[in-house]
Amino acid sequence: MNRPIVLFACIHNSGRSVAAEVLARHHGGDRIEVRSAGSEPGAGVNPVVAQVLAERGLPVTGHVPTLLDADLVQAADVVVTMGCGETCPVFPGKRYEDWPVDDPAGQDLETVRRIVDDVDGRVRGLLSQLGGGPQQARGAK
Repeated sequence: MNRPIVLFACIHNSGRSVAAEVLARHHGGDRIEVRSAGSEPGAGVNPVVAQVLAERGLPVTGHVPTLLDADLVQAADVVVTMGCGETCPVFPGKRYEDWPVDDPAGQDLETVRRIVDDVDGRVRGLLSQLGGGPQQARGAK
């Protein structure tokens, strides 16, 4: 069985899309391939997003924001934009979704925790639809 490739896209690839990528990789394991990118990649991961993910045992120290390009979109089976107004090239046969997720930039820790919880729920739902739902051994939040 081929693993579906999911691409999470947001402008800076430093907050929402990073959280989605890390959470999808965590919950989906080796059943999916996950990538993230942005049209204007930032200098690094939003430090509050990184802190919230680290609290969950999901460090993002190695993430480098990636430039979104047509090749990444074309390689993906599912392209998810994160409510940030990001536009992606459209290719026939791809599944496109836009998740209206609040921007964590400049937000306090509690707000970012709520945003990451929102992304987590959306990721779990997507994985269930793709047949690569959260691994049963992992506890639900």
